[in-house]
Amino acid sequence: MLFHSSLRKELARSFGATLVVLVTIVMTMTLIRTLSQANRGSVNPQEVMMVMGYTVLGYLPPILTMSLFIAIVGTLSRMYTDSEMVIWFSAGRGLSALLRPMFGFAWPILAAVAVLALIVWPWANQQTQDLRDRYGSRGDLERVAPGQFQESASGTRVFFLDKDTPDNKSGKNIFISTVERGRQTITSARTGRVITQGESQFLLLSNGQRVESNVDGRELRVSEFGELGNRVGSADVGPQDNAPAKTLSSARLVLEPTRANLGELAWRLGMAFAAINFIVIAITVSSVNPRAGRSGNLVFALFAFVVYYNLLNLGQSWISGGRSAFAPFMLGLHGGAFAIASLWLAKQHNNWSWQRKPKGQAA
Repeated sequence: MLFHSSLRKELARSFGATLVVLVTIVMTMTLIRTLSQANRGSVNPQEVMMVMGYTVLGYLPPILTMSLFIAIVGTLSRMYTDSEMVIWFSAGRGLSALLRPMFGFAWPILAAVAVLALIVWPWANQQTQDLRDRYGSRGDLERVAPGQFQESASGTRVFFLDKDTPDNKSGKNIFISTVERGRQTITSARTGRVITQGESQFLLLSNGQRVESNVDGRELRVSEFGELGNRVGSADVGPQDNAPAKTLSSARLVLEPTRANLGELAWRLGMAFAAINFIVIAITVSSVNPRAGRSGNLVFALFAFVVYYNLLNLGQSWISGGRSAFAPFMLGLHGGAFAIASLWLAKQHNNWSWQRKPKGQAA
């Protein structure tokens, strides 16, 4: 049908333009946050683009859903304003007849949202987590940067040096703070160099002072030294049994139905169900008065999207915390949203009125 063809073309243009704008905004915000993490030492500065890419890839399900929602609302609102919907209604086609062309256009996007939420989302999170863990497990000496306080891999030491040599094997004005077994040790030295014995590395300090005290500060001992060796190492990153739920595959979430896993699974499945419901909701909220303009409907549509998406995140927290069960929440949120949107669509399709007729009015 010619109408369906022109509708799909306009939806495609609107969807593409909205997607480009949203992806650009998300990439900009993600880049700023990733650079901030790199500045704090949580992310390798050389891997900023990779971390940003994986993060944006994980955000694609809600981005695609919102782009599709805005495209449908914007296109249908324009058709109402330009009286094109009058032609559609004059042809004997009701509002519910738009479901077929809308789903005909949106099914590849719905499939992409499901694949991204169920498969790509955990994979992208796992890749990001691996990059963070690998950078976090680097050796203590590799963490040290001139003029900056850096924490050791084990989290028990803080290093500082004023400046180092080009070979990164020696430095000046060194400061080391260590907290182990209820004792705090502060070591300072004028110079230091790295020596290797076997598979171990030692930081050999020269001309310094060592201050040892209890955590409660009751005992204090100060000593000076000509040379002092400190062993430095790296943290081993092995298989993690307590990996975050967002990094686990969807199949593993099903096989290990803990509260946290069920909450994560509810979010992933919810993204796919929400994308379907948003198509029905978009058709219902697109009806506008040509004389009133489209701004009111667009604002209401965005408000409905924000509320639905926040309820989805809230449900994940409730299921993870044991405040709600998996099946009742999924049925209540997504089933309820679909039922309300369908009833609203039926009301507009059949032109039902909530107002009762006056008693004296003829039937």
